[in-house]
Amino acid sequence: MPLVVPLPSDHDADVAELAKFFFETLGFVPNSVLTMQRRPAIARAFIELNRAVMRNEGRLTSEQKRLIGLLASSTAGCRYCQAHTALAATRYGATTERLEQIWNYRSSELFTAAERAAFEFAIAAASIPNAVTPAIEAELRAHWDDGEIVEILGVISLFGFLNRWNDSMATALEPGAKSVAETHLVSHGWSAAKHG
Repeated sequence: MPLVVPLPSDHDADVAELAKFFFETLGFVPNSVLTMQRRPAIARAFIELNRAVMRNEGRLTSEQKRLIGLLASSTAGCRYCQAHTALAATRYGATTERLEQIWNYRSSELFTAAERAAFEFAIAAASIPNAVTPAIEAELRAHWDDGEIVEILGVISLFGFLNRWNDSMATALEPGAKSVAETHLVSHGWSAAKHG
C-alpha cells in the first residue's frame, strides 16, 4: 500500500496539461506524478525537469537515456523505476535482445563502446557512496562531449530523485509497466515487491 495515495489525473489543470508528456514516454501519467500533485508546484517542477533532461540535444537517443535510467535504478534498487525505464526503452525502440543483454553490456556486441562508457558511469554515479573513478571519467570523455555528459548525468540524477521518491512512497506500479517488467526483468531478479 502506498504511503500517500495518488490523486486523480485531472486534480490540477496545470499539472494535467504538463503531464501529457508522459503519454508519449509511458502511455499513461505515472502514479508518482499523481502523488506529487498534492503539492502542485513539486509536480510541475518535476515534469519540467523530466522534459528538460529527456530532451535529446546531442547524440544520445531516447532509448539510450532510458537504458541509462534502467541501470541507475537497478543500482539503487528501485523496482518501480526499473519497470518504467524498461517500458519507456521499448517505446523508444529498445529490442528484446538489447533489454535482455543490458546486464551483459560489458561483453555484448549489441552495445557500442560509447554506450558501455555511459552505462559504466551510470552504475558508478548511482552507487552509494559514489563510485565514479578517474578511469570511468576518462572512458566517458573518450566517447561523449561535455553537453552529452551533462545529459547522461541528468538522467542518472533524475532517477536518483525518482528512486528515493518511489521506494519511500511504495508507489503502486501501473499495469503497463508491470507487464513489461514481468516480460524483461524477472529473469534478472526483478519483482514488483512493495509496488505490487
